[in-house]
Amino acid sequence: MIRAIREWAARHTAERRYSPVGVAFHWTMALLITFQLGWGWYMSRIPVGGDKLAAFRVHSELGLAMLVLAALRLLWRTIVPGPVNDADKLGWQTQLAYLTHGLFYVCFFGLPLTGWAMWSALGDGPPLELLGVPWPQMPFLDVPIAVQWAVLDWAEGIHALLVLLLLLMVPIHAGAALKHHFWDKHDTLIGMLPELDADRPDDAIPRHGLPGPEPAPAKGRG
Repeated sequence: MIRAIREWAARHTAERRYSPVGVAFHWTMALLITFQLGWGWYMSRIPVGGDKLAAFRVHSELGLAMLVLAALRLLWRTIVPGPVNDADKLGWQTQLAYLTHGLFYVCFFGLPLTGWAMWSALGDGPPLELLGVPWPQMPFLDVPIAVQWAVLDWAEGIHALLVLLLLLMVPIHAGAALKHHFWDKHDTLIGMLPELDADRPDDAIPRHGLPGPEPAPAKGRG
């Protein structure tokens, strides 16, 4: 099955594009992150009460969705390497891009995990759910209250630092993608956009029922 998936994805990576699944993961995570950052700012302005608790629930459940998507995306990257495009051939700039990519994954996992820890350390509060399915609490209910408060304090501090890291990296990442596209005329941004037939090379589009040339597998960033 893995071989079949890789052969299917190679049809896209051979054209220096990310697979449709990789594209879907990228933009879904981008939308979730954008919403979560805005929603987090909105929550901070709501007075303490039922509305604030409801806002926290929305934020927490979307955070759990991010955690699941991040795990699935990492699994997909392990199975299907991304294409080798212009941004993979720039020396130190490429290495910096790899570092930024890794830091994004730290945030993808770190933010929902610290949020989950904070919710669990608050005591026997409302249960978490993901798409209506109960989500277990971390095992903090049976530990001393001092430990619960310490977990809450540490998790809150790390969560805030990761939010600041995201606020720094998102504009850098977006700015770099626009620079690659408009200034350097690289194919990086095009490879992460949904593919249209008009974007494909003429010899890659089957004509009169005849398939195009067989692509070669590629390796790179997912």
